[in-house]
Amino acid sequence: MRTASAHARTIVKATAPVIEARGLEITTAMYKRLFQNDDVKAMFDQAAQESGEQPRRLANAILAYAKNIDKLENLGPAVGRMVQRHVDCGVKAEHYPYVAAALLPAIRDVVGADVATDEVLAAWGEAYWMLADILIAAEQDAYAKAA
Repeated sequence: MRTASAHARTIVKATAPVIEARGLEITTAMYKRLFQNDDVKAMFDQAAQESGEQPRRLANAILAYAKNIDKLENLGPAVGRMVQRHVDCGVKAEHYPYVAAALLPAIRDVVGADVATDEVLAAWGEAYWMLADILIAAEQDAYAKAA
């Protein structure tokens, strides 16, 4: 399982206020990018997209993760709910690269390259894959238990 370096965790925590201020814009832009893939789009409840519920939920999850990247145990219940939603929707390990490819550029699009520098996006990339690995492992366990 991947971990984010201490340097990446420091950058993610330092940029958490940007996520707090612009998170909904970031996740809305991310979903716009992500839904260019019709197969991925079909996995999502479009009513939750249109109402803004899903982008808000994801923005809050990203903020909680950024603030707790050094204390992941604080996220246990939230991770459990996310895993259950993912399993209900059929999310698999192969879907995570699509999200990374949509999220990281969306951060830069919304906050600008002066804030979302290559170093900042690399740190968020490390952090994303650390969380993705946790979710993927938990989802695989949930799928195995359901089988």
